[in-house]
Amino acid sequence: MPGAGHRLYYHATYCWRETFARCKAMAGALERQGIGREDRVAYLGYNTHWGFELFFSVPWLAAIVVPVNFRLSLREMVECIEDSEPKILVVDEHHVEQALAIQRACPGMETLIYAGSGDVPDGMVSYDDLLLQAAVPTATPGGNDDTLILFYTGGTTGRSKGVMLSHINQFANAMGGISLYQLQEGETHLLAGPMFHTAAGSRVYTATLMGIHTVILSRFDVVSVMELVHEYRINTTQIVPTMLQMLLDHPRFPEFDLSSLRLITYGGAPMPVALMERALRVLPGTGFGQSYGMTEASPVVSVLNSDDHSLAPERRARLVSVGRAAPHVNVRVVGPDRRRLGSGEVGEIAVRGANIMKGYWRAPELTRAVLEDGWYYTGDSGFLDDDGYLFLVGRMKDMIVSGGENVYPIEIENILSRHPDVKECAVIGVPHEKWGESVHAVIRVSEDACVSGQDIIDYCRARIAHYKCPTAVTFMEQPLPVSTVNKILKTELKKMIAGEIK
Repeated sequence: MPGAGHRLYYHATYCWRETFARCKAMAGALERQGIGREDRVAYLGYNTHWGFELFFSVPWLAAIVVPVNFRLSLREMVECIEDSEPKILVVDEHHVEQALAIQRACPGMETLIYAGSGDVPDGMVSYDDLLLQAAVPTATPGGNDDTLILFYTGGTTGRSKGVMLSHINQFANAMGGISLYQLQEGETHLLAGPMFHTAAGSRVYTATLMGIHTVILSRFDVVSVMELVHEYRINTTQIVPTMLQMLLDHPRFPEFDLSSLRLITYGGAPMPVALMERALRVLPGTGFGQSYGMTEASPVVSVLNSDDHSLAPERRARLVSVGRAAPHVNVRVVGPDRRRLGSGEVGEIAVRGANIMKGYWRAPELTRAVLEDGWYYTGDSGFLDDDGYLFLVGRMKDMIVSGGENVYPIEIENILSRHPDVKECAVIGVPHEKWGESVHAVIRVSEDACVSGQDIIDYCRARIAHYKCPTAVTFMEQPLPVSTVNKILKTELKKMIAGEIK
C-alpha cells in the first residue's frame, strides 16, 4: 500500500531470493501470454517493485522491455507505443486512464496488465494473479548482443528515439559503475530517479549484480528522499542538479539525519559550480560523483570522482569538468572531419566501448549518422586537458556564433550561477542583424533580490571576455521550463525570447 500523506513509496519488501522467484514466475506468465523472442513488453507507471521485476522477467524470454515515460503527453506516449509495438502494456494504478486511451489508439497492443493495489480495472489482467498461475518459463533467456531494453530519449529537440541497449551494453555499464563508485555488497541504495530514464534504470542492473539493498521511491519528492535516507540509512543515491537544489533549499533540510550518505552521484545536466560548492560545505561527510553520459552509452561515459570534488585551490578548477573516461570507455574530441584534436582544442566528443548502443530502433539512417567504426558521435562539444579531464562546452547545436566568435553557453552559465541572487539560469543565442547572434541570459533570482539586467551584465564583464557576456537579460518569476528528465528546455526559451523581440 502507498504510504500515508505525501510519502511516495510502497511498503512491500522482498529479499533477492524472493525477487528472483517473482521474476521467474512473471517470465512464465508472460510466456503463456504469447511473449517470445524480440517481442516487446512496455511498462507505464511510477517506480515500483513490479516495474523493477519487468527489467528481468521480460529479458528472461529474450524479449525487450520498454519503460514508458509517464511525464509525456498522451500523444507522445502513443507515439512511443506505435513505434515500439509492444504486445503487452503493464500499467500501475496511477496511469489506468492513459493506458486505456493508448490501447484505443494502438489496437495492436493485445493485453493490459494491472500492477497496483485495489480492484483490477475492467479489461485488464492482474499482475499478481498471473504470478499465482505462472508456469516455469521454457524459453532460452536473452544475452550478449540481444536487445535487452528500449529506452526512449528525452525528445527535447523533436520526436523521441528508441535506443536499443543490449545485455552486454548494460553489463559493461554496471561493472564500470561498481568499480568507479566503489559500490559494496550490503550497502543500501535509494532509487530516486524515474526508471524510464537510463540514469536510474541502469542502476537496477548495477544493484542486482552487487546484491545491494534497493529502496525504490515511486517518484521524486524532497521530503520523501530525506525521510528514506533518515529511516533506512541510505548509503548511495543518484540525482540531477535540480534535485540537489531542491534538497538544499528545503526548509526542513536541517531536520533529517543524512549522515549515512556515503556517495551522491549526479548527472543529466550541467552542475552549477556554486551549487556544488554549497553542497560540499553543507554535506561534508558525503562524497560526490559526477557522471557524464547519455542514453546511447548506457549511460556513463566519464566520471568526476569524489577526490576531485574539492574546494582546495589546486583542485577547484576540476569542478567544472566532467571527469575522466570510465575504464570501459574510450573518449576523444574530433573536428568537423572527425579527426582527433589535440589537448585543449574544442570539438565534438566521440565515445567508444562495450556500453555503446546497438542503434536507434527502426531508424537505420539516424543510426548511421552517429555511429561510425564503433564510435558514437555525441553532438556534445568539449575538450580534453593534458591530464585527460573532459570539459563540456555545450551541445554543438547550442553554440552561439557572435561576430565570428564561438561562445559556449555553459561557460557563462557557470559564471551566472555564482551570483548570490541567481537561483536558475540559462544562456541562449538570439538572432542579431549585425553580429549574427547575440548572447541572451534567462534568469530566475531569489525572491528578495534587487538586481537589474545591467547588474548581471556587469557581473559577467568583470569575469569573462566581453564578447561572451549577455547583451540582454530576461528575468523569470517561475522556474525555467524543463524536460521530462529535468533538463532546461532551451528550445522553449528561444521561442519565448523570439516572441519578446518581435
